[in-house]
Amino acid sequence: MYVLGLSCFYHDSAAALVKDGVVVAAAAEERFCRRKHTAEFPKLAIEWCLSKAGITVEDLDHIVFYEKPLVKFHRILVNHIATWPWSWISWTKALPTWITKKLHVGRKIQEALETEKDILFCDHHMSHAASAFLPSPYEDAAILTTDGVGEWGTTALGYGEGNKVVMDKQISFPHSIGLFYSALTSYLGFRVNDAEWKVMGLAPYGKPTYVEQFRKMFDLKEDGSFRLDLSYFSHHFSTRRMFSNKWEELLGKPQRPRETEIDQFYTDCAHSGQKVVEEVLLKLATGLHKSSGRKNLVIAGGVGLNSVANWKMLKHSGFDNIFIQPAAGDDGAAIGAALYVYNCVLGNPRCWKMDPYLGSEYSQEQIETALKNVGAQFEVVDDEEAAARVGAEMVADKKVIGWFQGPMEFGPRALGNRSIVADPRDMETKERINSKIKFREAFRPFAPSVLAENAHEYFDLEEGQEAPYMLLVPQVLEEKRKIIPAVTHEDGSGRVQTVHKERSPMWHRLIEQFGKLTGVPVVVNTSFNVRGEPIVRTPEEAYSTFCRTGIDALIAGRCVVTQKPSAVDFEAGMARSVALENKPVFGTT
Repeated sequence: MYVLGLSCFYHDSAAALVKDGVVVAAAAEERFCRRKHTAEFPKLAIEWCLSKAGITVEDLDHIVFYEKPLVKFHRILVNHIATWPWSWISWTKALPTWITKKLHVGRKIQEALETEKDILFCDHHMSHAASAFLPSPYEDAAILTTDGVGEWGTTALGYGEGNKVVMDKQISFPHSIGLFYSALTSYLGFRVNDAEWKVMGLAPYGKPTYVEQFRKMFDLKEDGSFRLDLSYFSHHFSTRRMFSNKWEELLGKPQRPRETEIDQFYTDCAHSGQKVVEEVLLKLATGLHKSSGRKNLVIAGGVGLNSVANWKMLKHSGFDNIFIQPAAGDDGAAIGAALYVYNCVLGNPRCWKMDPYLGSEYSQEQIETALKNVGAQFEVVDDEEAAARVGAEMVADKKVIGWFQGPMEFGPRALGNRSIVADPRDMETKERINSKIKFREAFRPFAPSVLAENAHEYFDLEEGQEAPYMLLVPQVLEEKRKIIPAVTHEDGSGRVQTVHKERSPMWHRLIEQFGKLTGVPVVVNTSFNVRGEPIVRTPEEAYSTFCRTGIDALIAGRCVVTQKPSAVDFEAGMARSVALENKPVFGTT
């Protein structure tokens, strides 16, 4: 049985294909169309998923969309009436899109796929909940989903048992942790639905100067339920601005214009707002632990990517174990919707545990052909062990490498298959990658990837404790901070990835070899992309990023590239590749 799950028309469009209960392919549309966070129908992602399985649309048994458009439109209609006349500008912008596209999602999907098959619809937060619980390692768990807003829900709580998912409590729009965080993101001069993690990265540089001001925006109960003081917000009637003048009056400064200097005031706001979000989420998780009596917690929804808050919930909420869906945002809801149909609606037993390596994969022959087509000069080493050894030697020699191996990761994190890798012992690494490779803000931290068997020796983790998806932020042990300064954030923390040999053999080999050379089984791991672009998907995109940045070497499969072409040769090579492959240029300037 094949079930296709879809999410689109808001942000982070994606497709996921389930075969007999196993997710066999999943990818975000942005990786194909090269438009970050695209909301468009995931046509290319669907085509790739079907191609990987060797099937057509007519072989699908079910197609399911990740939310219920009519219920969502009801919320939008009711809310615009309730806030009229302040909502009239928002209404005039929203109505044409809804009338022409969003109210007819089922028909639009059928037209795009050229099929008459019925389209199923799954509640937004149920899609998130299913994405968290059904692939988790637990037979039963409490469930917490938090994001901006789905249909009506912004936060949902429930439980999972076997192949049953029940969400029995909900906080509804306009009261939303996610929308508070988006308002904070906007106030600090960053793009909403794109740069929330920048706020989390900036927060450790600040002080809790404005915690009390942000607490005034919440009516927070002991069980974690909350309401926003809407006098500080405008998201419930405006699409132009998420906060009101009262917000600026309370904090004493206007919104920071984009791309201007971030002074201490805005840094302190980031710290204070992050702290309040952590307080709300911790109360929610603690209340859920008390009411559910369960020892396991699973998390999804966009706020589930707040890895600092996740660590606080694990440490202090009372739960013994925590699992966060690595594609916690709307992209991962495509997986959740498909699994919900297969496991919960159809009653089939669960048979798949989360594996994020679900995307495009290229054989050694395909990689070599692609590199030849773009005119790259490369050396092919003997085997995968040699490739890992060469990579480790380069990193130990202070070089920054692009690492392109195996299937692409699903979700926003690079987990060792589409990564930029560097030496964590060199503090200059951080500045160099931010300024000359990623072209991004200097405050942005880098994640450490560490051999799972050594993680407790460097981080505040118990021996054997896992953090495979970069969604927990423990402290770096104090005695290790001077050893791995490039991955130690301002507050002494690190957004760690624990790497297992069974799950990621090539990635494990690289770090293991680096550890043998240096005595430090930890590397800098950041996503293989530059600011404003999605993570690379193809060998051509990897080569293009290598050529256009300060990356010293590219290791793709067993191919090692160290020489960069002239600008003329680069453009000619990319154009030749496009002509040969008959596809659009990805990632070139």
